[in-house]
Amino acid sequence: MSDKIHATPPANPNPLTGRKVGFGFVAAFGLIFSINGTMAYFAISGFPGLEVDNIYIAGRTLDQERQAQIRLGWVVHPEYDGRHLRIDMRDAKGDVVTPKNLQVTIGRATTEAEDRNLTFLQHRPPFETALHLARGKWEIRLNATAQDGTVFFQRLPVMVK
Repeated sequence: MSDKIHATPPANPNPLTGRKVGFGFVAAFGLIFSINGTMAYFAISGFPGLEVDNIYIAGRTLDQERQAQIRLGWVVHPEYDGRHLRIDMRDAKGDVVTPKNLQVTIGRATTEAEDRNLTFLQHRPPFETALHLARGKWEIRLNATAQDGTVFFQRLPVMVK
């Protein structure tokens, strides 16, 4: 005779059934669809995607405006030290530029939610303002008018670490 004992494994109280597998698939795909829907909502609502109202009208004078801006020869250097933003503007000769009008906006490239119009401490170069920026990539949108009326526009990236 054999001394071996044959034991049957205990019955699983929660067997894997077709119904459970079906619920698992529905739950997994439901989670994926809800996350995708949430991301699509924030992508559409966060960035308007509109730079100008009528691209045709804006594009008609683009080349002339670009050539006039190139003739100015202005070079803009932004510096951010964690507390202050400083913008230095120079012409092709290296002389300091004092524009007739200066408007500066800083914000994120993909949303308008954090856009800020900046006010500078003095109205002569170098232009400086107190500013706190969170970490990440920021974009300075600078609009200036030269003394002769030439419009100058530039976008400058700023990385805050």
